[in-house]
Amino acid sequence: MTSISTKMKVLAVDDNRTNLHILQVFLKKLGHEVILAENGEEAVRRFSEHSPDLVLLDIMMPVMDGFEAARQIKAIPSDRWTPVIFLSALNRDENLVVGLDAGADDYLTKPINFVVLEAKLRSMQRSLALQQDSIDSLRRVQAISDSVLDAIVTCDEHGIVVSVNQSAERIFGWSPGEIIGQNVSMLMPMDQRPAHESRLSGYGDDIPQKTIGLERELEAQHKDGHRFAATLTITNVQLDNQRMIVGVLRDVSERKRTEHQLRDNARQLQDYFDQTQAEQQLALRLMEKQLHRKGLLDSRLRYAVIPAENFSGDIVAANRSVDGHFYALLADATGHGLTAAISVLPVLALFYRMTKLNRPIREIVLELNFQLKESMPVGRFVAITLVCLDEAQKQGDIWVGGTPQAFLFDRWGRACKTFPSANLPLGIVSNDELGGEPQHFSWENESQLILCSDGLLEATNPQGIQFGVDGLIAATANTSPSDRFDKIETALATHQGSAVASDDISLMLIDCP
Repeated sequence: MTSISTKMKVLAVDDNRTNLHILQVFLKKLGHEVILAENGEEAVRRFSEHSPDLVLLDIMMPVMDGFEAARQIKAIPSDRWTPVIFLSALNRDENLVVGLDAGADDYLTKPINFVVLEAKLRSMQRSLALQQDSIDSLRRVQAISDSVLDAIVTCDEHGIVVSVNQSAERIFGWSPGEIIGQNVSMLMPMDQRPAHESRLSGYGDDIPQKTIGLERELEAQHKDGHRFAATLTITNVQLDNQRMIVGVLRDVSERKRTEHQLRDNARQLQDYFDQTQAEQQLALRLMEKQLHRKGLLDSRLRYAVIPAENFSGDIVAANRSVDGHFYALLADATGHGLTAAISVLPVLALFYRMTKLNRPIREIVLELNFQLKESMPVGRFVAITLVCLDEAQKQGDIWVGGTPQAFLFDRWGRACKTFPSANLPLGIVSNDELGGEPQHFSWENESQLILCSDGLLEATNPQGIQFGVDGLIAATANTSPSDRFDKIETALATHQGSAVASDDISLMLIDCP
């Protein structure tokens, strides 16, 4: 129970000062706060100033009588009920009726029976305490409602708004006083109001069950006229045998903007992806046209290139000169993917042009290095192994720069000779600093030359162990020349298992007749 149950603020009004003093003493003895007035006009003024909990009002007074004072007091707007008790010597029934019609809540005749007055005060205290509890409950509910970010609008069955929470003003711009008493369709755009009112009137005695709790999207309108996307959820409640409609409206314009932006971004990403895919397919076809020359179809050559991505930075090339010399190239550009693949394209063009003319390996290496040094940015380079075989003389030259060592295997799969990587990759230093002459070698019948990139030797298994030179040597041991390439491929695949290659892999096997 609130404090009003033990103490009230009482406005006592009487033109007789003696009576007024007696009332004051009696009320203070009961523990109440007392405000005094000597006529009806003063009573109305004191009521407005102090908002008392209860009024004890004499009827016969100068300036303004009690009847008129009661009327004016009851006419003052308030969210609380303030009981008015008439105290008067007029005890006829017509006086009682006039007093009650004027707004009085009770009537006590003079001379005052203070036992009865005390009982009436206790009764009023109980009623006021119940009222205060109701007010407190309503305020708690209103506080909860106002803390909700969505607009909560309650209207009667005709669509007339009876209450709104604070969020309604924030979302729609209208103050509660501007909304309450109006048709709820005022929150919709003008051209949609008739349809909304028709839908509301079509509910009849009961809102269709399918609409209860169902969230639907609609277009709402702010006080300033701008429209925005919103969602509406309707609930049907019964209050005092009257059907009320509670609508929860949420401003989803920001969500809609975000969804639109996400869809637009997704469309742009899809367009970019499609364009990139088309460009990559075109680049792939161009690269394949450059890479797959007829020289690679030579019967003495077997090779494999396994890219880590769509494009390989490793390339292989083979060609025969007008004099019948056989040339082979294995190149490995910095990195992998399209960037690395583009880096090695100049190497291909020069290789095929110069080998056709039967140019010496040293000259080819210097020309490749010059072009790469001039055209490639700092930090980009190409490692190569370049071979020239004079099959008639069973002699050859090989230049290794930056790639792993090359191997010459005999007919039994033994590495009878190795060619270490004794030179820098191409594109790093000028020709004057490059140095390094080709290594000259000869071979026996059924020998084979094996070239590879570092991607092959560095290929790891699921445990992180590299294939390495030992893996390559083991794969070729005790193999015949005809199935040696297949043995190496099988050994590599077995070693890698489910592991994913992190670098491009290239392998060349050249028969030395």
